[in-house]
Amino acid sequence: MNTEALAHTWSPRLLGVLRIVTSFLFLQHGSSKLLHVPYVEWAAHTELMSLGGVAGVLELIGGALLLIGLFSRPVAFILSGEMAVAYFMAHAPTAFLPIINQGELAVVFCFVFLYLWAAGPGAWSVDGLRRKSA
Repeated sequence: MNTEALAHTWSPRLLGVLRIVTSFLFLQHGSSKLLHVPYVEWAAHTELMSLGGVAGVLELIGGALLLIGLFSRPVAFILSGEMAVAYFMAHAPTAFLPIINQGELAVVFCFVFLYLWAAGPGAWSVDGLRRKSA
């Protein structure tokens, strides 16, 4: 099998893996803020009706939807925007460079979600199952 055929075969699968792993990591931010699972000190006092609480709801629900690949494109777009807002509100005011303001993770999440919006969910998604049955 040549490189092009190999890439064509594995590209949707690796896109699905990227979606699953990224959303699982993202989901933990929401669950730690709202459910305190896993317990993380910095998220322990997040109030639901605060900016962090709203972010937690987006992270928990959006992360779960993206994990299973349901409504992947609109969810990924919303989460990308959330991470852009988080970066510019929480990180950028302290310093210009993400390495200094500790905003690398927000930037990476933002651009991975933006890519998932453009590329779709990849393999192993509810969206894919819905397309096949329609």
